[in-house]
Amino acid sequence: MSSVLFTYRRCAPRAAQILLLSVTWFCSTGGLDSIAHKSPKLAPYFGTKTRYEEVNPFLLANPLMVTRKNDLLPNTCTPLQIVSVIRHGTRYPTKEQIKKLKKMYGLIKKSTSNSDLVKELQSWNMWYEDWMDGQLVKKGEEDMKNLAFRLASLFPSLFTLDKLQKCQMSFVTSSKHRCVDSTKAFIHGLAHTYLQLPIPTEDELEDVPCRDPLVNDTLMRFFDHCEKFVAQVEDNDTAMHELEKFKEGPEMRRVMHKIAELLSIPEGELNAGLVQVAFFTCSFELAINNDANSAWCRLFDEEDAKVLEYLNDLKQYWKRGYGYDINSRSSCNLFQHIFWHLDNAVSESKRSQQISTPVVMQFGH
Repeated sequence: MSSVLFTYRRCAPRAAQILLLSVTWFCSTGGLDSIAHKSPKLAPYFGTKTRYEEVNPFLLANPLMVTRKNDLLPNTCTPLQIVSVIRHGTRYPTKEQIKKLKKMYGLIKKSTSNSDLVKELQSWNMWYEDWMDGQLVKKGEEDMKNLAFRLASLFPSLFTLDKLQKCQMSFVTSSKHRCVDSTKAFIHGLAHTYLQLPIPTEDELEDVPCRDPLVNDTLMRFFDHCEKFVAQVEDNDTAMHELEKFKEGPEMRRVMHKIAELLSIPEGELNAGLVQVAFFTCSFELAINNDANSAWCRLFDEEDAKVLEYLNDLKQYWKRGYGYDINSRSSCNLFQHIFWHLDNAVSESKRSQQISTPVVMQFGH
């Protein structure tokens, strides 16, 4: 999921405009019901772990599909600049999530239940390893390459070979490996899938201009560089008190009791974190392996999913959302940077100058 801001001008009068869009419409089209789209019934409840195809199901049929929505981008408009904030592609679980999953899997392996579900989970291949630690998966690389193709197809006047070769495109990323790799994959998709440039050899890479993304954590991991956020939220043991209360509340206890009985494991050995990682494993298996019938998914029904969705929502609300004022204030540097680019493009357009940086791609999280 990404947000895009771009400046454009109408043919007459020649006034600069600014439009805020969501990448979710870049491929919007009719007749989606006819597209084969297989997802587990839990898919709407994965929150931040939702695979991108759940938002744009037509990507399952054709990941390069592009349909312009004229009500948002009329043909009479000429794009001047695109400034985008893009989330990384599909990734592995983090090391902490994998650690919890191994513990949960260990409890299941010890179960003496004869149920088919338990036996299936016991025979499941625990293929996640610590080294994966949130890194971009191959599917994530394809996510970014395809996104580059779709964006460039939608705004061909901005994503040109000339602009790329003249270094008029800016690619900024956080230092997180999944974001750096997402940026590189996006550039690869733009250069070699959309512009159809030949892939350079290792010896030729040093001579290719403007292909290395700029790492800037002050912009793309602004929360890590905001002292007030770190002190008041990140390192504050009481900041997530509502989340901790919910973990011990009746809703979560009901889910934990059900899972303990279903798996025939001691309820006292379960906690909210282990149950949540089992739920997220359903989403990872779907996003990474396209497995819509994972045994992990069959552990939960929709009522369980609603509880676990709310658990994740609580964390996002208090840590990244509206819970504390500093959560939004910490992003001021990024917003200032975005609107500086937009204002500069408007100013250059009014002076009939060439837009100095018509493409600004920023990758984070």
